[in-house]
Amino acid sequence: MNDQNAVEKAESADIPLERDVFLRTLIRELSGTLQDVVGIDEAAGFISVVGQNMGNQINNEYRKALRLDRLNREQVSAVLVDLKRRIHGDFYIVEENEEKIVLHNRVCPFEDKVIGRPAMCMMTSNVFGSIAAENLGYAKVELNETIASGSNRCVVTVYLKPTDQSLAAEGREYVRGGD
Repeated sequence: MNDQNAVEKAESADIPLERDVFLRTLIRELSGTLQDVVGIDEAAGFISVVGQNMGNQINNEYRKALRLDRLNREQVSAVLVDLKRRIHGDFYIVEENEEKIVLHNRVCPFEDKVIGRPAMCMMTSNVFGSIAAENLGYAKVELNETIASGSNRCVVTVYLKPTDQSLAAEGREYVRGGD
């Protein structure tokens, strides 16, 4: 027996739940559980694997769409900004040269679901790092500031060459597959 009134009430209930919120919450809870069970460093490692795979897929999609075998630095910068725009982030370039790309972000694609979940930032690190390295040969990504850690913005530096500055920076290094 179906109580039509109950169905109508449930359907009209003012609950902020839709697919995007559900998936962001799912990722938040998964990363939080990982952080609680295995620690932040290990959780970041697990999320890094996912980010690496996502980065490779996204990189392949952009190269296919742009009909390019490899992206140059300017194209890599544009792709990093565009991919975050497509997933509702607000990244923009503040510095770009042969040695590094520095990006700022005002809005995390995970929105408030990222707060207190710094392991989730490994998605950005690995996606950015894998795209830059696959196209330019090398990358080291430093998460200088993150919304997840309480800042009002993200500052991400993508080093493109192993320099004294990049070697001294805290971050993850990436190299082109097979290199």
